[in-house]
Amino acid sequence: MKLDLDIEKFWKDEELCHKENCFSKEAPQVALGIRMSDECVFAELGEEGEPWGYTPPERRYELNCRYNEKAVQIVGRPLLAENKPADAPKVTIPGFRQIGEVFGGYYDFDGTTTWLRGTLEDADALRKKLDEVDALVADPEAFRKFILPADWDERCKAVYELYGRRPGQFHGIRGPVTLATSVFGVENLLFQYYDDEELFTRFADTIADVIHAYITLFIKESGKTEDNFNHGFSFSDDDSNLLTPEMYHAFGYRVLKSVFARTSPNPGDNRYQHSDSAMGHLIPQLADFNLTGCNFGPTVTVQEIRKYMPKTRIDGQLAPFTFMRNNEDDIIAEVRRDCEAAKIGDARGLNLTTAGSINNGSLLTSMKVVMAAIQNYGRYE
Repeated sequence: MKLDLDIEKFWKDEELCHKENCFSKEAPQVALGIRMSDECVFAELGEEGEPWGYTPPERRYELNCRYNEKAVQIVGRPLLAENKPADAPKVTIPGFRQIGEVFGGYYDFDGTTTWLRGTLEDADALRKKLDEVDALVADPEAFRKFILPADWDERCKAVYELYGRRPGQFHGIRGPVTLATSVFGVENLLFQYYDDEELFTRFADTIADVIHAYITLFIKESGKTEDNFNHGFSFSDDDSNLLTPEMYHAFGYRVLKSVFARTSPNPGDNRYQHSDSAMGHLIPQLADFNLTGCNFGPTVTVQEIRKYMPKTRIDGQLAPFTFMRNNEDDIIAEVRRDCEAAKIGDARGLNLTTAGSINNGSLLTSMKVVMAAIQNYGRYE
């Protein structure tokens, strides 16, 4: 490795780096957000498998244990969960219908990735579906029956009696633009803005109404109340970059504004946006929400984000494919760039990780290079 790394010192310093949302003056260096992922075990261990597919619990446990042994040797820490199959709960809270299904979509696993496929082919189909969805949301009992499986109450009761656990609240979805392009189509959505802006904005408002219906449902199912629920919400909206600022303000912006106003009204409440795409043109609008954290595409720079979001934690901006290609020089160059940007004016708030997913093929040796680059170029002192 080209750079020296004191692993023991790195992890000791790292303990302070995430305080105050990575803005603490006690932090001696830029925070490290990379903790790898279950997907990475296959390339690291030279094993066959489907990174985003199903792995039997017994095999997952064995792979993660072996991976962690290697991680301790290379980066000084185990990184992945080691869940023994024998410790798996006897009963679990069941799954429920996702928001894409409310809009007529279906989830399709193609052998590698699960995609949300749409069925709405034109404006007439969209208008009809919005009529149906609006009626469903207006009837809370009908909405509950549509979303939750028939055995929901029975299984949730069993989980509570055995483990004292209730269902969680509804704290995030794929973003409104990505949802819309998935169920209606990219071109259809873009053209709709010009063909019928009223229908375009109605689509956004209905998405917001459905999100609120989910939030209401799961506040109740979790045992909370409207006056006493856990605040915070996050959006994953990769396709937001496809909209012009004018389009986004008429669509995505209005959804985020409505949802954050309800779920995250206080300064410290979580307000998060993930959009690992070239969406720098939307940052001025997203800045209105005082995001507590963001994860944008690798072409969006730390300086660009900081210009509009001085108090937002930046999870980034290492390109995922730079990390996955495991080229030491390229990794060092990008980490150094971002670390130096975080130190301008003592801005801080950088949580060094990939600007997007950590993919299979990203090696532990590359994580070690990131650590070394932070220690050499990311010191605040």
